[in-house]
Amino acid sequence: MVLTRPRLRSGMHYRSSTYHACASRRILTARAHSRLSSYAPGVVMKRNVAHLGIGATIVGSLFYILYSDGNAEPLSATPLHNGSSETSAAAVHVKRGAGNEPGTQDEGNERGIAMETTREAAKSAQAWDIVMAQSALARDSIANIEWPSFPDNIPEFLVPEWARLLPGHVSKLQREISMEPDSLAQEVWEESEHPGLNPEILWSAAVRVSNDLCDEEKSFLRKRREFTRAALAKYLDLPDGEVHPDDVPIIAMCGSGGGLRALVAGTGSYLAATEAGLFDCVTYTAGVSGNCWLQSLYYSSLAGQKFEKLVDHLKARLGVHIAFPPTALNLLNTAPTNKYLLRGLVEQLNGDPDGERGLVDIYGLLLAARLLVPRGELDVRDVDLKVSSQRAHVDTGLAPMPIYTAVRHEIPLDAIADTETLSHTSSDGIKERAKREAWFQWFEFSPYEMWCEELEAGIPTWAVGRQFQDGKNILRENGLGLPERKLPSLMGIWGSAFCATLSHYYKEVRPVLSGMGFGGLDRMIGERNNDLIKIHPINPASIPNYVLGMKDQLPSTCPGSIFKATRLQLMDAGMSNNLPIYPLLRPGRNVDIVIAFDASANIKTENWLSQVDGYARQRGIKGWPIGAGWPKHSVPDNTAQLEAAQASSSREAAEKLEQARDDDKTQPNAKEGIEQKRGAGGDLGYCAVWAGTTEERRDADEPPRSTMVEEDKDLMGSDGIAVVYFPFIPNEKVADVDPNTSDFLSTWNFVYTAEQIDKSISLARANFEEGREKTRRTVRAVYERKKRAREEKELSEKRVRWRTRVRLGTWGRKGEGDHGDHFS
Repeated sequence: MVLTRPRLRSGMHYRSSTYHACASRRILTARAHSRLSSYAPGVVMKRNVAHLGIGATIVGSLFYILYSDGNAEPLSATPLHNGSSETSAAAVHVKRGAGNEPGTQDEGNERGIAMETTREAAKSAQAWDIVMAQSALARDSIANIEWPSFPDNIPEFLVPEWARLLPGHVSKLQREISMEPDSLAQEVWEESEHPGLNPEILWSAAVRVSNDLCDEEKSFLRKRREFTRAALAKYLDLPDGEVHPDDVPIIAMCGSGGGLRALVAGTGSYLAATEAGLFDCVTYTAGVSGNCWLQSLYYSSLAGQKFEKLVDHLKARLGVHIAFPPTALNLLNTAPTNKYLLRGLVEQLNGDPDGERGLVDIYGLLLAARLLVPRGELDVRDVDLKVSSQRAHVDTGLAPMPIYTAVRHEIPLDAIADTETLSHTSSDGIKERAKREAWFQWFEFSPYEMWCEELEAGIPTWAVGRQFQDGKNILRENGLGLPERKLPSLMGIWGSAFCATLSHYYKEVRPVLSGMGFGGLDRMIGERNNDLIKIHPINPASIPNYVLGMKDQLPSTCPGSIFKATRLQLMDAGMSNNLPIYPLLRPGRNVDIVIAFDASANIKTENWLSQVDGYARQRGIKGWPIGAGWPKHSVPDNTAQLEAAQASSSREAAEKLEQARDDDKTQPNAKEGIEQKRGAGGDLGYCAVWAGTTEERRDADEPPRSTMVEEDKDLMGSDGIAVVYFPFIPNEKVADVDPNTSDFLSTWNFVYTAEQIDKSISLARANFEEGREKTRRTVRAVYERKKRAREEKELSEKRVRWRTRVRLGTWGRKGEGDHGDHFS
């Protein structure tokens, strides 16, 4: 998901700062103090403190997501960063009547007790526990405000009527997840140990260390080929018996991140591909952020593997903000949705009490409440909560295999040396090592396996969420494993763009600063980029680290930190690349055609396709079309080139930049006229196609040439990967919809009306229609290319056999020829 500046919806006059004044009225009351002191130490205390405050934390997160904008300060996140818990002490005082009330001094004493209690709690509980304890006061703070003391019009203006009902909702939610007898949490936890509901708890998992595909995926590929063979014959209007299985191209279809915009637009694109007969020819689908949500819904009972049904579901569920408190709390407090939505959270709190919980977990819970609940909110099915359950649609080969993505930010700079020291050191080796070792590690999730290319290791998807040591899972004291991590938690991870680094956040405001003449500030911040890329203002979510203690079993290139960390902090893969191309290039998948639907924000400037070039070079992947993507603008990105130059002085930087400009003019791609083959004005059109090559380079510094396809012969003469690119751009056939200017298409818009969904889908379908025939010709050309290669190989093998018979003297003998006659 690509970050864009949040927009405040019209009509939202209830600002987050109002909530802060209420929620911060008392940091920790004597009531909370007595609750804390009543719990037993250790795990029991951690578990119950978490249960105590989780309800109020959900409410706090609702307000944070719903009402925060560019001018509002969120609630202090200091506890998540091991800071002081006293930050919120400067609360806004709300009077309880006219004049000074005698209770003011007592309130001050309560604050003193509260602060001391918080200090004590910090010594024995994790940061999340402190957040829970502080957040528990949201209910009391709202409940204790005497609204009649205000003029009648003020509460109506500042506080909606439903806010008065929040204390009751929070109290009920706290009771349900308190693990008290007969509570919902106790019922859920007992059910989690039932093999009939969670058969995986009886299975023991081990880490699979291999760069090869797992056996289950190999079996899927064999079965899927039969379906795609028949679908391809229909798509290309060929006789069914004429298509040889080996000639069928392996097609992968992927969608970008971009929040609900990517979800809705991606649904429209996939629907159009299905109507054209193309989707049935696809072997893999892959997504980032919003397109991960799309895949989750498509393989659930909510859509039933029908995109038309998915459109209807989105219209029924996206009309209300995901964090609108009355609706969200009602779903969390009312059967049957309460057990359905809270099941995963309860299992985490009880089965992994030392785990870290935060905003991402609440965000995933709210996403699930909006997206994974059907119209009518009654027919919820637990089978929709597990990624591994999607095997029912994939094992037989009837549907493509979905790939979900997340990344881990590896930042080993601190382990090497201080950043300031690095910027002045004369050791090129240390500087280069620091630059090389800060990167994003990609993790993929499929119905079969969670796997990481960097680690060359993975675990079964049904074992995600368990603790591992030395390559084996750690079972609980009762000999059972923990149930599979549920989809709400994973949806939060896949779409957690707000966990970006400060460097990513700055990218969003940089154009504004530059346009306002703050060039000096821009350069100063650019010089500190090595610091900014290390800071995540909001902590990513985490799962137990499955390669803990496996240093001697994994590649030597793995960073040392991965073997010490007890947890893997994962976030939105859009932090690295907003198109999930990398998993599709994994050896063994042998993808021939990549069809990419890009609904990213800043679609031209980010140029995600072009970023695959570096990955392909690093991994030694042959066939990727180097140079694919949006054309470079006439004005180069000086900041990026200066960073690449690694100059030690402004004079040296200027010289290297000028040299880079000269080199760019002489690149082979430009000489071959690729820029001239692009759309009018140097931009791409609705559909662009590139073809790669596997030819070896004569010069190590010269990349293989990439061809932007205009004619079928360009593909027939290529032997690499074909890329078909559909950007989500305006189309004159769909009026009043522009992804660049339409407010409802903002990444941070969480409300879509049925009309807006129709407009978005119409635009996606219109854009696909523009490139429909070009895509079909591309598939046909790759099919013909593979067919020709197979026939040439078979002819060559036949000649080898003939020569062998001649040499052995068996050619022409009756019964030993091809047909057993004198013509053989």
